[in-house]
Amino acid sequence: MFEFHISRQSRNRYEFDDTLFSVRGTVVFAEYAVAARFAEKMNQMRNASQHPDLSVSAGDVYAMGLIDEILHLMVQIYRENVRPTILADAYSWAQTQVGDVESTLALFADLFPSTKVYRGEVSPPASIRGETGGIPNTEISLEEMLMLFLANENPAFYRYRELFDDAPLVKQSRYPEILRSLEEFFSSQPPMDPSGQTLLDLLRAPARAAPHSLYGQLEYIRTHWGGLLKDLLVNILKGMDFIQEERKRFGAGPGPAPVPSFSLKDLEDIERFSLDDDWMTRLVLIAKSVHVWLHQLSKKYASEISRLDQIPDQELELLSRWGITGLWLIGIWERSPASRRIKQLTGNPEALPSAYSIYDYTIAHDLGGDEAFDVLKTRALRYGIMMATDMVPNHTGIFSRWVIEHPEWFIQLKGSPFPSYSFSGEDLSGDDRFEIKIEDGYWDQRDAAVVFRWKDRHTGEERFIYHGNDGTGMPWNDTAQLDFLEKEVRDAVIKKTIEIARRFSIIRFDAAMTLAKRHFQRLWYPLPGSGGDIPSRAAHSVSPQEFERLFPVEFWRELVDRVGEEVPNTLLLAEAFWLMEGYFVRSLGMHRVYNSAFMNMLREEENSKYRDVMKNVLRFNPEILRRFVNFMNNPDEESAATQFGKGDKYFGVATLMVTMPGLPMIGHGQVEGFSEKYGMEYARSYWEEALDEELLRRHEQEIFPLLKLRSLFSGVAQFVLYDVVTKDGHVNEDVFAYSNREGSQRVLVVYNNRYARASGVIQRSVSMSTQSQGKRRILQKTLAQGLDLKDEESLFYLFTDMRSGLDHVRSSASMAAEGLSVELDAYQTQVFMNFREARDHDGQLARLVERLGGRGIPDVVEALRELSLEKVLTPFRRLVHPEVLRGVVEAKEVEDAFRDPCRAFLLAAAEHASSSEDTEKILREMEALLSAVLRLQEGPSEPGEKKRRKEGSSLIRIPAESTPSLEDVRILMIWALVSRMGVLVSEREVPSASRALMNEWMLTRVISETLGTLGADHGRASRELLLIQILTSHQDWYERLVQDSVYVWVRELFSDSDVKAYLGMNSFDERWWFNQESSEDLLAWLFTISEVLLSAGFSSRITARQKGKRLRIIRRLSELARESGFDVQEFLRAVGRSSEGT
Repeated sequence: MFEFHISRQSRNRYEFDDTLFSVRGTVVFAEYAVAARFAEKMNQMRNASQHPDLSVSAGDVYAMGLIDEILHLMVQIYRENVRPTILADAYSWAQTQVGDVESTLALFADLFPSTKVYRGEVSPPASIRGETGGIPNTEISLEEMLMLFLANENPAFYRYRELFDDAPLVKQSRYPEILRSLEEFFSSQPPMDPSGQTLLDLLRAPARAAPHSLYGQLEYIRTHWGGLLKDLLVNILKGMDFIQEERKRFGAGPGPAPVPSFSLKDLEDIERFSLDDDWMTRLVLIAKSVHVWLHQLSKKYASEISRLDQIPDQELELLSRWGITGLWLIGIWERSPASRRIKQLTGNPEALPSAYSIYDYTIAHDLGGDEAFDVLKTRALRYGIMMATDMVPNHTGIFSRWVIEHPEWFIQLKGSPFPSYSFSGEDLSGDDRFEIKIEDGYWDQRDAAVVFRWKDRHTGEERFIYHGNDGTGMPWNDTAQLDFLEKEVRDAVIKKTIEIARRFSIIRFDAAMTLAKRHFQRLWYPLPGSGGDIPSRAAHSVSPQEFERLFPVEFWRELVDRVGEEVPNTLLLAEAFWLMEGYFVRSLGMHRVYNSAFMNMLREEENSKYRDVMKNVLRFNPEILRRFVNFMNNPDEESAATQFGKGDKYFGVATLMVTMPGLPMIGHGQVEGFSEKYGMEYARSYWEEALDEELLRRHEQEIFPLLKLRSLFSGVAQFVLYDVVTKDGHVNEDVFAYSNREGSQRVLVVYNNRYARASGVIQRSVSMSTQSQGKRRILQKTLAQGLDLKDEESLFYLFTDMRSGLDHVRSSASMAAEGLSVELDAYQTQVFMNFREARDHDGQLARLVERLGGRGIPDVVEALRELSLEKVLTPFRRLVHPEVLRGVVEAKEVEDAFRDPCRAFLLAAAEHASSSEDTEKILREMEALLSAVLRLQEGPSEPGEKKRRKEGSSLIRIPAESTPSLEDVRILMIWALVSRMGVLVSEREVPSASRALMNEWMLTRVISETLGTLGADHGRASRELLLIQILTSHQDWYERLVQDSVYVWVRELFSDSDVKAYLGMNSFDERWWFNQESSEDLLAWLFTISEVLLSAGFSSRITARQKGKRLRIIRRLSELARESGFDVQEFLRAVGRSSEGT
């Protein structure tokens, strides 16, 4: 019944065979071959053979089609077992709530056509009329459109979104409104199972369980829905197998990451960690594919940047500001021209040689050579940035200085290992004395030979030299494998490394694990009878005794020692896998080693496995953890944005990366949010990608500040990893919780790496190994011990969550006895820092902790102030409660329902202020003001006053024609309640005293809450509060004019910081300006409160002439503001001149 809908645009672009879109029963892409044909068509159009990063996986296509069809079947099962009319009801609901659903479905049918629509046999509107199989086509189309939405929402589908991008539908129809209405509809429908999930939540469950993995989503479906989908279980397993097979075959992704474990055998290895210099513990490394980076910088700065010495200081300063202290330039060495020629001849004319097919270890000529590098290095050091580079000890380019000068240094045979090999292609040598040819199978991609042919042009001598190879995939056909069984080779590589170390502070060794003795023998000289991982090498086995004679000392141990002697202060970093990470740093002495498990396991949310990695290391030797290089993408992996997204999961894992012990390494384009994977042969970026401003902002807010505290995070002496224990006593393996300390600084990091809420208690650590007096012992710590917290009566700890900015308070006794309870949303991170002690001398802290119930607050000091003012704030909160105020407005007079809370507030305020003033008198004044506000629109009864009021009616800030609502008078009512408070402390300075008490008693916070409850958003509430404060401070403005000039009053008004903020005063072109609308609004409000005060009987000494003068002053000030162009200085001068003339 259902067809797998692909957009018309994609069908046109890829010219898919129509047979791919025929109805195939109940399963889309039921055969892998169909998915393969589909993927092959896309790969042809994308030229994927030359751009592997653009290749389409048939396994992925099959999985997506299968998931789509399974979701359809779950809808069908729901219809059959729960509600048969669910789609008809959903359509009716959407039609009622949104209307014109049919037009949207018609557009959907046009943009994502069925085969008949695509062929023009049926129009889009006609295709949604009638029935199919007894079901109205509108219902079928609605279900298909819902599946389209779920596909676009699924992060694991994102790579293929062009096939089903719903953006045109979003822009051109009511599709978004329909979907929102359906969300509401499904939430009201009965669930399918006892879990209570709505149908829509059920359909989303696989993507939520494994958001970035199609394999994981199929696994979820198999595990949770297998009983309902018995007929499809075979297809589901096939889909999972196809994805796994393609990963192995094409290297489309890493296989399952193993968890390192340690045994007694590991203890037999000698422990010889290299010592760190101080700068190494603070190192933060960023990778840059150098040619791509220069291309991007050229666009960024609108200037040709092709040499290293042309990199702008602004860019170096930017990296330093981010917290970067090490710059790894990938591809800086002179590369083998043969590598470029191979890529050109196989269809990539723009390619550079591979960065790891090296001709010689000299700075590339096209980058400016040694001179340009030295300039860059000197400038980078001024910003605290060390230079890092690659050393590729395993191999060189097939045409390289060492191949020219020492062809005997490479693993080779005198004859071809396989008779079928032929070498008739282009000569790749740049030297007249010999030729170099790779095997013909590489040219047409029919084979991947393990050797290339080197031939002396004069003697005819042939050598069949092996390509570099790690035994896990195809040989690297532009490289030549060095033979480390030869001491001369080992010495030459060490000598070359020392030369590099004299220029670079950080050296990364590519594929370092291949040169460990056990693996070098396994790959190239396998033990007799064991066979080899590399074809043809089994015949060249070497006995353990002979191998040990030829290769007596670990190459890496020898290299580390020599570099340490001759170029100390050089950080050596090994790219090592195969469970050798601990061996490389503990026994071979590397300063740092790759930790690929961090990226792979956290991406797949294999949280239990990664916690096992950490626990195993901590139990064996925590020093290994300190030497891990943690990263979210490697240069030859998909980008961090592709693997982790750009949301909370990305920032959660990034926080782990920068706060765990070890060395954080940031990928090229990671901060900017770029998704392109840069090939090692790229001369430039190919995707047009703009800086993701929001991603950068979050880095600046959440990540960069932590990078600048690396010395706090990088060590393991005080590092403690905790279990988070749930209410039922189980450890939540999805939550990472750990603490660290340096001096007086403490930090506790908590992160939930799962799309689900998590809660539990952090109380006890995992088992850890510690060393004391030369002996190791296993221990556990409590949270209080890990953070070095005291356990004393009346002692409390205050600490801040750097993510939310909220302060937390806990008693030292509860932290010691019970630990810390945490509640985390999906992918939520908390970084608790700034621990400080506070003594609870008066019990206020204990009261605050009880009131908060574990919640954080913006400011502990403010919260304690609020607690101390509780006797004032509680009655004030009741007084300004919207229902109390509304009661006054609706009654049109002040009643006892208002007097009682007002009296309670005044009595509490007087007691708090130790005031002996008559609160009943103040109450009467407040009543008078409120009554004046309520009758303000009615106007005065005296003829003279009526005329004056009519003239000023346009300035009154209450609607004149209708009965005012609370929303109309809320500002005046609240002002009336606070403007007379100052009498309690100073009868002579009521305005300033009232304004001061608003802040001192934190009444402003309560007023903001009331304004918000009455419908004002945060910005509007803040502005209305500011206005109330101004009106309170300047309520006597017209009385001032009895003795002061207008100029004196206006100058004082404009010097008020609240007024400056309200008027939007700003500096431009060395002059100060204010806002026209705001100034006219403020003048009107000042006039309005004067009317209220006069109507209430205040300022009886003001004469009728002076009352009339108010209006003239306000209007004149408005005219002068316009004439001055709202220039502050010009306006004040004009007011001064006007005052002199009156």
